Amino acid sequence: MEVEAAKMLTRLKKLFMKIPALRSMKVYIFFLMLVMGILPSFIMRVGILQSYEERAVNLRISDTQTQFKIIANHLLNNNYLQDTSNEAINAELEQMSNLYDGRVIIINGNFRIVKDTYSISEGKTIISEEVIRCFKGESTTRYDKENGYIEMTIPIEAPSSGKNQTTQADAGKKPEQSQVVGVMLASVSTDSIATTMEILNRKALIIEIVMIICIFGVAVGFSSILVKPFNRVTQAITEVKDGFTDEPIAVPDYIETEHIIDAFNQLLTQMKVIDDSRQEFVSNVSHELKTPLTSIQGFAEMMAAGMVGKKEDVTRFGALIVKESKRLLELINSILFLTKIEGPETQDLAVAVSLKSITESVAGFMEPVIADKKIQLHLALTEDKVMGHSDMLREVVLNLVDNAVKYNRPGGHVYVTMEKAETGRNLLFTVEDTGIGIPKDKQDRVFERFYRVEESRSKRIGGTGLGLSIVKHIIEQHHGTIALTSREHFGTKIVVTLPLYQEDNPKE
Repeated sequence: MEVEAAKMLTRLKKLFMKIPALRSMKVYIFFLMLVMGILPSFIMRVGILQSYEERAVNLRISDTQTQFKIIANHLLNNNYLQDTSNEAINAELEQMSNLYDGRVIIINGNFRIVKDTYSISEGKTIISEEVIRCFKGESTTRYDKENGYIEMTIPIEAPSSGKNQTTQADAGKKPEQSQVVGVMLASVSTDSIATTMEILNRKALIIEIVMIICIFGVAVGFSSILVKPFNRVTQAITEVKDGFTDEPIAVPDYIETEHIIDAFNQLLTQMKVIDDSRQEFVSNVSHELKTPLTSIQGFAEMMAAGMVGKKEDVTRFGALIVKESKRLLELINSILFLTKIEGPETQDLAVAVSLKSITESVAGFMEPVIADKKIQLHLALTEDKVMGHSDMLREVVLNLVDNAVKYNRPGGHVYVTMEKAETGRNLLFTVEDTGIGIPKDKQDRVFERFYRVEESRSKRIGGTGLGLSIVKHIIEQHHGTIALTSREHFGTKIVVTLPLYQEDNPKE
């Protein structure tokens, strides 16, 4: 049963969400204001009518009780309980019955009805809870709203000193200052109260309808005013969707709209930065690809036109084409790799990786180049493992060691060291060389894509200008840091900080 109810609720929710008007903030505000306006008026109308009814009934009871108490004294003074032939009292009882559109019954001490203004129950005995309570000196009242009357009992009390006889109702009672010798049982109509209530209800309903119409108009207008700033937010966002603007948009109507616009302006700024970076990247890629392609095309055209007659020139031009082709392929591979690592993280970076093994492998791979430049490679490695991806970290080590060798002096030194940080949670991987160094004013830009310290020197030595940019992105993905210090003509030092592998991690 509960499952079916939940399914039904889900269906209704889906149906509700399909109706655009019901999902509008304007509609929500409108209905909220409508309810907040109508509900108090309804409660006020019901409360006022109930209050009037209660007051009118209490007033009717109080007035009636006063009148009947006066009559009760007349009954006692004229010994009416023993002799009901008194015309004056009978006329008074009939007058009261007609005045309140009700019925009056007089009951003596033997619970016998001695007078009934309807003349249908005289001589009968009546024993009820209300009559018994009244004989004990307790007056009772009961309002029957459904049938439209008030039923009450009024005791007929006589001083105990004037008591001449004992009745069934007096048996066993102790002498008191007064005693109940009879009861007046009266039913008083409340039709007049009901009529007045109906008139008041109609008038209140008319007022309420007028209020609802006014509230409806106010709700429509106010909801439109409240939602208007959000419409301006939508318009402002729409205006900049086709292009970026240097001017931030502003809708200062509400704090909420200010927060939305602030967040959007921040997003806009970030998107502009990304767009500028993309455009710059495309421009750099175009330039970098164009250069070797132009060279290859020029050499090939000269060879195809027969402008290269000597065999040694053909060999030299062929070697240049091969060199530029390798440079072009290296550039394309670097671009593809950079694009890959700049995308969403898909690699498992929580695997234990041995930087020692990677560094030793890279050193072996680069041994011919190191030997050719007569570079001395010094390794001070530990068995500590870091968390990361082995192929990506190999790219980091390869780029750093390659740069240290490539931009070093013949016969220079390269120092690769590993040590734990003072915190004991990170590993410091350092690559230091004795090479040509980097000018101080250019050190902040070496991690930018396609940036070269000296174009001519870079082209002569080789390189795409993407190596350190690739390294930085990989390190950031591994939640590490990279820092560079350099002195021109003395060398460069790069320190990479990576999180140590946690021994409780089950992956190896």
